[in-house]
Amino acid sequence: MSAASCLLSEDQFLCCICLDVFTDPVTTPCGHNFCRNCINEHWNSNVQYLCPMCKKVFYTRPELHVNTFIYEVVSQFRQEAQQEASSSSSEQQAAKPGEVPCDVCTGTKLKALKSCLVCLASYCETHLEPHLTASRLKRHQLMDPVENLEDRMCMKHDKPLKLFCKTDQTCVCVLCSALDHKTHEFVPLKEGYEGKKAELGKTEAEIQQMIQKRRLKIQEIKHSVDLSKEDADREKAEGLQVFTALMKSVDRSLNELIETIEEKQRTTEKQAENFIKELEQEISELNKRSSEVKQLSLSEDHLHLLQNLKAAPPTKDWTEVSLCPPSYWKTVKRAVTQLEETLSKEMKKLLEAELKRIQQYAVDVTLDPDTAYPELVLSDDGKRVNHGDVEKNLPDNPKRFSYCANVLGKQSFLSGRFYFEVQVKGKTEWELGLARESINRKGEITLRPQDGYWTIWLRNGYEYKALAGPSVSLSLKSQPQKVGVFVDYEEGLVSFYDVDAAALIYSFTGCSFTDKLYPYFSPCPNDGGKNSAPLIICPVNQTE
Repeated sequence: MSAASCLLSEDQFLCCICLDVFTDPVTTPCGHNFCRNCINEHWNSNVQYLCPMCKKVFYTRPELHVNTFIYEVVSQFRQEAQQEASSSSSEQQAAKPGEVPCDVCTGTKLKALKSCLVCLASYCETHLEPHLTASRLKRHQLMDPVENLEDRMCMKHDKPLKLFCKTDQTCVCVLCSALDHKTHEFVPLKEGYEGKKAELGKTEAEIQQMIQKRRLKIQEIKHSVDLSKEDADREKAEGLQVFTALMKSVDRSLNELIETIEEKQRTTEKQAENFIKELEQEISELNKRSSEVKQLSLSEDHLHLLQNLKAAPPTKDWTEVSLCPPSYWKTVKRAVTQLEETLSKEMKKLLEAELKRIQQYAVDVTLDPDTAYPELVLSDDGKRVNHGDVEKNLPDNPKRFSYCANVLGKQSFLSGRFYFEVQVKGKTEWELGLARESINRKGEITLRPQDGYWTIWLRNGYEYKALAGPSVSLSLKSQPQKVGVFVDYEEGLVSFYDVDAAALIYSFTGCSFTDKLYPYFSPCPNDGGKNSAPLIICPVNQTE
C-alpha cells in the first residue's frame, strides 16, 4: 500500500450522499467533494442548486471539476480492496443450499455473515466491512443472515417492521403505530419476541404433555387390543370346548336314537316272523285236515266214515291279532328333549362363565339423595331405598324427581363397562335400569329409550316387562331375587341378569349413548305394606 493510503482512512473518502467511497469524484465551487452522479441527481431533484454539505446556494448550475487527488487515492483504495476481496474470497466459503448468499458478490456467491435491515441486503465478510468501519453505516441494524428481507419491511409504508402490536398480534412500522394502529398497545420487537418466546416455551411444554398423553393413550389402546386378543383366544377355546361337547352329545344322542329305532324295528320284525311261522304251521295242519276230509267224503262205508271222522283240531282266532308298527316319533321326541336338557346345561355353564366375567366390571354404586322422590326413604350408607308413604319437606332442586318414586345413583358413567347388583327379594313391584343425565325429572315420566331410560320392571308380583318402547313381556323360569345390571357404553348394550340362576333376563342392544349414564332405581309405592321390602344395592359376589 502507498504511503498516502497508510496515512489516510477509507472513511475520509466517503460521499455524504451515498455514504460510499467516491465514484468519479468531483469538486463544487465551494470546495466540497461528491460522486459526480450523486451531486447531479441531487441537483436534478431540487429547484435550487444547493451544496448538501455547507448549504451554499448557486443561482446557476455550477461547473464540476474532477478532483484528481481524490480520484487517485480512491482508485488505490479500490485496487487494494479488490486484492483483499480476492484473497479473502478464496478463504471464505461459497454459500451452500439452505445458506443465505451475499447479495453483493458477483460470480460465486459467498456465505453471508450478516443481513442489514436498513439496506435490506445480506453481506459476506468482505462486503460487510463498510458496515463495521464507516461511522454512518455503523448505525444500521445488523442481524444474523436471513432470506427475504423484503418481508421485514412494511408493505404499506416501506419502513422496517420495528414494533409489535399486541392488540392485533402483528408486526408494524413506526408509521403504522402513528396512523393505522394509533389506539393500540405496542412493544418493541425484542420485547414482543421475548414474550412470544416465553409463550412458545409454555406451548411447547403443553404440546409435549399432549404428546405424552397420546403416547399413553396409544399404549392403552395397544393394551386393550392385547386384552381383546386374550379374550378372543379364551372365548374361542371355551367355544370350541363347548361346541365339541355339544357335537359329541348330539352324535351320541343320534346314535342312541338310531339304535333305539333299529332295536324296535328288529323287535317288530321278530314278532312278525313268529306270527308268520305260527300261521304257516296252522295252514299246514289245516291242509292236512282238508285232505283227510276230502278222502272221507268220498267213502261210501258208513261205519268207516263215522269211525274215522275226527273233531277239527282247535285253531287260533287271528281276527284280533295284528302287527302294530312302533311309534318312532316318541323316541325322537324323547331324544330331542334329552338334547335340549344337555344344551340347557351347557347354556347355563356359558351364562355362569359370562356372568363371572361381567362381574369383573363391578362398580361401587350409592344412591343420590338429591335426586330422590320426597316419599322415598334412603339408608345412611346410600345402599337401600323403600317407599315411606310420607312426603318429606325437601328442596325441589332441578335434579329431584317430583312425581314418580324414583332415585338415581350418585355415580355417572361416560365410557367403558360397568356392572352392579340389586336385591329385589320380597317385592311385588320394582323398576331398575339406566337413565341419561338429561332426562325429564318433573311430572309424569315415560320409561323408554327414546326418553333416556333403559329399564325393566315387575308388576303384580309376576308380570315382568322390558320397557323398550313398546314394552316386551318377559317369560322367566324363576322369579329373580337379585338382578345384575351390565352396561357396555361403546357397544351400546344394557343387559339384565338373574344373578342366582345365572340367566339372562333381557338386553337392550344397538343403543346410542352420548350423555352421562346414571343407575336408576324405583322401589315403587308401598301398597299398604305388600311392597314394603327395600331395593338393596349388593356387594358383587357376596350375599345379603
